[in-house]
Amino acid sequence: MDRIEIGRLIEQRLIAQAADMQAQWRGHASIRHCFVDDLLPPELAQRIHAAFPPPASMMLRKNLRELKYVSAQMDRHDPLLEEIVFAFQQPGVLEQVRAITGLRSLYPDEHLYAGGISVMGHGHFLNPHLDNSHDKDRERYRVLNLLYYVSPDWSQADGANLELWPHGPQGEPITVVSRFNRLALMVTDRTSWHSVSANRSERPRCCVSNYYFSDHPVGDADYFHPTSFRGRPEQRVRDLALRADASLRGWVRKLFPKGLRATRHVYRRDR
Repeated sequence: MDRIEIGRLIEQRLIAQAADMQAQWRGHASIRHCFVDDLLPPELAQRIHAAFPPPASMMLRKNLRELKYVSAQMDRHDPLLEEIVFAFQQPGVLEQVRAITGLRSLYPDEHLYAGGISVMGHGHFLNPHLDNSHDKDRERYRVLNLLYYVSPDWSQADGANLELWPHGPQGEPITVVSRFNRLALMVTDRTSWHSVSANRSERPRCCVSNYYFSDHPVGDADYFHPTSFRGRPEQRVRDLALRADASLRGWVRKLFPKGLRATRHVYRRDR
């Protein structure tokens, strides 16, 4: 199946579940989010999972902030993975997501700035953080994360689940399980602290990621900030280090709004 066909399936599922998803979205005022299960036919979701590449062929991010494998260069992998990534960028899918969330002037990201695929093995994690506020050219606001999970038989006990921190990274998180064939939507703004818990299983957690951008900020006030990480409540020393790191990154972005170097996590079609 190609991206147009898969996009139609996603659009139809969103239409069918729109009322429930809208209720979820409106019911989580602190960090707007919602999810839909059984997004695609199970045999297609299984094929997408089977198409994921060996982690060694992906880029490893390993530091105090995170530990996971990622890839945005989709033409290096099974063609089905590129089709599912860009299925979420089909016009009908965008329109349904806009109707569910109420977000204005949504645009997909053909460059996959931080999008694409990710694999989290045993012990991998993503610490609490705020996503950067804009696209790679600082022209549009980053307003929505779309996370599609395809690891079969995944449960909360396995870990590697999305965590939302409505009271900041020193509070208590809301857990959204990375359930097989689940699509999670979450707003990204000045207060949407989120993380991924450590993978406690021996299996990889596989995710297809997309990010939508907008001409408008979430809310009425303009804002700008780089990606900022924090420690978990029990990670006091790491929290101090990550606070210092976030402060430094903020000053660098004020001095160099476009950044010091081009990000490696984009789809370079002319490589």
